[in-house]
Amino acid sequence: MGKGSKAQNGTSHLNQLITFDEVSRHNKRDDQWILINGKVYNVTEFAKKHPGGAKILNHYAGEDATDAWVAFHNDKEKVSKYLSTLYVGDVTDVPVKEIKEEFRQLRKLVVEKGWMKPEPLFYIVHFLQIVFLEAAAVWFLWYFGTSWYMILTTMLILTTAQAQAGWTQHDYGHHSVFPDVWRSHLFHHLTIGFMKGASSHWWNFRHFQHHAKPNLIKKDPDIEIAYLFLIGDKLPVEFGKKKKGFMPYQWQQDYFFLLGPPLLLPIYFHFEIIYFCIKRRDWLDLALAIAFFLRFFYLFTPFFGGWGTFGFYMGMRFFESHWFTWVTQMSHLPNEVDWDSKDLDWFQMQLRSSCNVKPGWFNDWFSGHLNYQIEHHLFPTMPRCNYHKVAPLVQSLCKKHGIEYRNKTLFNACADIIRMLRKSGQLWFDAYNE
Repeated sequence: MGKGSKAQNGTSHLNQLITFDEVSRHNKRDDQWILINGKVYNVTEFAKKHPGGAKILNHYAGEDATDAWVAFHNDKEKVSKYLSTLYVGDVTDVPVKEIKEEFRQLRKLVVEKGWMKPEPLFYIVHFLQIVFLEAAAVWFLWYFGTSWYMILTTMLILTTAQAQAGWTQHDYGHHSVFPDVWRSHLFHHLTIGFMKGASSHWWNFRHFQHHAKPNLIKKDPDIEIAYLFLIGDKLPVEFGKKKKGFMPYQWQQDYFFLLGPPLLLPIYFHFEIIYFCIKRRDWLDLALAIAFFLRFFYLFTPFFGGWGTFGFYMGMRFFESHWFTWVTQMSHLPNEVDWDSKDLDWFQMQLRSSCNVKPGWFNDWFSGHLNYQIEHHLFPTMPRCNYHKVAPLVQSLCKKHGIEYRNKTLFNACADIIRMLRKSGQLWFDAYNE
């Protein structure tokens, strides 16, 4: 192990030289080392206090986390000062890949061109759009009354407002609106809590794991859905051979329309958020969510009464859930789903698990620019109005290295979810009945 052997217990020894092989062995929950820019840090204890959640660091324990660290942090100088207290030593034999170095050069170019800098006017206009839509819904009911067609109209207006609020909270959550973390956190709490009734910390816990290891089993919570659906080519076969699972997965492409989009936001997310906040004693997020419901019922109870307002709210969430589910899943679920591999670098991992939907004013607005899912995953803190600038450079890098850059129509991207469910369900059924 060379000069790094004295650092086995995580004690900081300046100027220690450590082999990459030794770093890779510190990959347990109670023994976590990560590598960033050639330097090794013991994050075993820090993981419990990590703002992005302990699991993200655990997912990269024993690995080179440089590209993930660079992608997630705007305040690198501040974070680096804190990391210095966790320093263990330097690694001199870091595995070098041509594509990894070329992507890092691409990121350097992106920074130099200013494409990572926030665009205040874009986000101001987007925020005002949401306020206008909510105000319009109240005004329509006040002026035109509560006929069935006006109720449906205002419900759809509020659905649009909530969907767009979902995209804007996503921007604040990724720190792509403000250069400083403080304002990003403040507005994320405001948009996801007071404007949507969800939890900022819950979103961080789920979403950053998804970005850190997308479509990787046991590491991406967005694909941990085996209690209802089996996805990909490998997991269904594993479940089938072991006779696991209690759903008729061979029909999952059909019951997806009953248990997927209709129930995700109205039922599942409500219970998960409440459970998360109470379990972690996150009283701030719970209070902001309660404030959202107080505001909603204050605005609409005069029109519908108590239970009528509850029905109106659930109807809005029902429509929004379809919008949210198709947009967020079309770019990931149909792609490769697998166990983690130490051979995957950041660039290849994101391209393998993501696809784009063709740009255009409607697709951009409808998806909150998540139709540029590849660019978003490569540069998660980039303001979304700049994705189109970097997309041609990403395509060129993919072409050079023979990596598929998937870019679909909106219809095909959504249809591929159903095709994937049908294929995966059949794989499970065949393996189960061998």
